[in-house]
Amino acid sequence: MSVKIIADSTCDLSKELLEKYEISILPLHIVLGDKEYKDGLEILPDEIYAWSNANKEAPKTSAASISDAIELFESNLKSHDEIVCFSISGQMSTTVNVMRMAAEELDAEDKIRIIDSENLSTGGGLLVIEAAIMASAGKSGKEIVNAIEQLKPQVKASFIVDTLTFLHRGGRCSGVAAFGANLLSLKPCIVVKDAKMGVGKKYRGKFGAVLPKYVSERLGDGSDVIKGHIFVTHAGCEPAIINACVEAVKAIAPEAKIHITRAGCTISSHCGRNTLGVLFIRTHALGE
Repeated sequence: MSVKIIADSTCDLSKELLEKYEISILPLHIVLGDKEYKDGLEILPDEIYAWSNANKEAPKTSAASISDAIELFESNLKSHDEIVCFSISGQMSTTVNVMRMAAEELDAEDKIRIIDSENLSTGGGLLVIEAAIMASAGKSGKEIVNAIEQLKPQVKASFIVDTLTFLHRGGRCSGVAAFGANLLSLKPCIVVKDAKMGVGKKYRGKFGAVLPKYVSERLGDGSDVIKGHIFVTHAGCEPAIINACVEAVKAIAPEAKIHITRAGCTISSHCGRNTLGVLFIRTHALGE
């Protein structure tokens, strides 16, 4: 029994991790003005920032195309018995519905299992890696889905946003809120809860200065953090900022395997440059 793991491009896993775990990617789409691009294939985050700053507009994102999904599923069913495919939270995108329709179109719902990660970025990526490890161990699609559904509530995803400029351009906060936050040097923490993005605590101070406190409050003493994989995912932060965050994680969880990944176009479109998060799995579902 061979199971292929597929995820949409919002999982933000690095090329090295995708290759190591033999994970294939279905791209979402990025819309800049009247032009549309495939996330990670036809456009990269820095190009999005340049376009948005030049046009003072927010990039838009749209679901993966059903034709791309059908092609990807069809090709992988030729070499695998089953597919387990992950999407960004269905509360944030209709990509999960596109995947389901593609499976129906191929009349292969018994072979293609769709998982709504109820998360985004490497929050979903953590689940994807766990599924890939199970697939390589010979687990069936059903066994993988059952295990992942149990694990989903334990994934903790959040990001610190340096500036509300991109959130304001995208209509996700008012101009007054953005101006006030920038004026007072407030750095909001965006938290995934109940499959949706919401604003958690607001930290005051310079971006680099608030990160240690953010890491400490997210990880606690580290005793209930699964140390297998912890992600530090950023949207184009300076190396010194990233390294400081990694060191803060190491101080709490020195035995953890820490992955540094660059956020793809979807997160970058919504939050902008200088967004950074620590994403991990707890040993239980309690807490944020």
